[in-house]
Amino acid sequence: MVKKNFLCIITARANSKGIKNKNLQKINNKELIYYPIKAALKSKLINDVVVSTDSPKIAKISKDYGAKVPFLRPKKFALDSSPSSEAVLHCINFLRKKNFIYNNFILLEPTSPLTSNIDIDKAIRVFERNKIKADALVTVSKAEQSHPVFLVKKDKNNLIKPFLKKSFDFKRRQDLSKLFFFDGSLYISKVKTYLTKKTFNHNKTLAYQLEKYKYIEIDDKIDLKLVRIIKKYFKK
Repeated sequence: MVKKNFLCIITARANSKGIKNKNLQKINNKELIYYPIKAALKSKLINDVVVSTDSPKIAKISKDYGAKVPFLRPKKFALDSSPSSEAVLHCINFLRKKNFIYNNFILLEPTSPLTSNIDIDKAIRVFERNKIKADALVTVSKAEQSHPVFLVKKDKNNLIKPFLKKSFDFKRRQDLSKLFFFDGSLYISKVKTYLTKKTFNHNKTLAYQLEKYKYIEIDDKIDLKLVRIIKKYFKK
């Protein structure tokens, strides 16, 4: 049995809805799958980096970049309707059967290529300092433009109605209550807890906030263009 502290799981399935072959799209001549692999390998606190994919092509590229790909993910865990938890649990259980046991793991996704090794190590250290009170950690960003106060509904005549109250009550951003949304940059959990709860989100989950621009998650071509611009002009 090999027991280690931190496993990194990178999920990257073949098919995608918003952009065809999304995980193989390129930024600065590198596929999206390259960025989480690079960040995880540069981390000082991660023991092993494993890519979970159903694509032989992604598997080969991932190996070329230095990640381990000990299996091809079964198709039943790589459908449009498949929750990410199925891929995570499959990966953990596969490794456990091979006697590779980890105390904790971090989940990264190619759709968040702005996450760096520095972000990873800082988040892990925060998690480790709080592991008595917290079993998981997720990254969040402050909700400003998307704050519920600014949300409206449309009626059947296409007229707007306030979402929260009976009348419009817009406030200055400085006066808003502080709310946050999941930005998808990274997720951390104790393995034991995840095997039981099958989610990162519960009453022992720690919030960790990154810089505002980090929350861009690539779902469509506009997101891809934005990240290309950031990577090109803000290399540091």
